[in-house]
Amino acid sequence: MYKLYTRPGSGGFVVEAALALAGVPFDQIDVPKKDPPDPAFLAISPLNQVPVLTLPNGGSITESAAICILLAERHPEADLAPVAGSPARADFLRWMAFMSSALYPAILRLYYADRYTADAKGVKAVKQAAVAEIDRGFAIMDRALAGRDWLVGERLSVADIYLIMLVAWHPEVEKARAAWPDIERLWARLRDHELIKKLNAAHDMWPA
Repeated sequence: MYKLYTRPGSGGFVVEAALALAGVPFDQIDVPKKDPPDPAFLAISPLNQVPVLTLPNGGSITESAAICILLAERHPEADLAPVAGSPARADFLRWMAFMSSALYPAILRLYYADRYTADAKGVKAVKQAAVAEIDRGFAIMDRALAGRDWLVGERLSVADIYLIMLVAWHPEVEKARAAWPDIERLWARLRDHELIKKLNAAHDMWPA
């Protein structure tokens, strides 16, 4: 059985969604923020970050995007992502990599700015640069959604859920909804999705 280490409001949101959509059982362990961190948790998450998914064979995987890609491969019947070799697979991999390497780190720089500078006076500049990078990334994603119901392929994928999780973390959500109408169109559709509504109630990602 899978075991998911997570906490409310974290990147575990999209992993929980992927597991639920795949219909596979899993144990959920909420990991409190502790200083110093729990050595046992560090053994499976060296950066002391959630989510972490422990696999049925006992191995563990970190990074929410990587976890989602793995689950899509292991449970193809759930149609979590375009299958390997399909025309939409390249776009799926592209946008999952883009969101996890450009948008997610910029969001972390905003909310944990002190980690990214050795100069206490530099925190404000780190945050300003992070917001600019976040906005640039979402503008790119908004253009990718133009004229499309879903980010990749012809149906919902974990890439769509990953994107709305990230936009929910924008520091000015109302501004984001107005600035990127195609992202908002996708987000509005998913706000009415029964599973996403249930997860939002647990994670409190956006006002119900």
